[in-house]
Amino acid sequence: MTHAPHNLLGEPPPTLLPANPEADAELAAGTPAAEVAAHHPTVSAAWAALAEDALSAGRTIEAYAYARTGYHRGLDALRRNGWKGFGPVPWSHEPNRGFLRCVTELAKAAEAIGETAEQERCTQLLRDCDPSLAA
Repeated sequence: MTHAPHNLLGEPPPTLLPANPEADAELAAGTPAAEVAAHHPTVSAAWAALAEDALSAGRTIEAYAYARTGYHRGLDALRRNGWKGFGPVPWSHEPNRGFLRCVTELAKAAEAIGETAEQERCTQLLRDCDPSLAA
């Protein structure tokens, strides 16, 4: 397993994604996640909701695709906000949760289809982003 590079000067500051109040309000109001994703395709929380729903309904490949989309949109957002591919992305910051949920669902879907390397990579990424997510 590879580990994130370590900075000899210490860990970088946590990356805190900006909120998207409009998308958050739509999700909170019960707007279907597919509509929210269509209106706000860069919002990982909408993709995470789609992945969670698909996985819970046994639609593993669909869940994998939704989770991977949200994961990549989240990586883009993290990089735009200063993340260099390592360092904390805390769960405690609500706007980070969409990305972290996508990584979690991607790990679950990868495990379900026997893609062990991807499942392990996602699990390690979660640990690296926020050690409290190790469970």
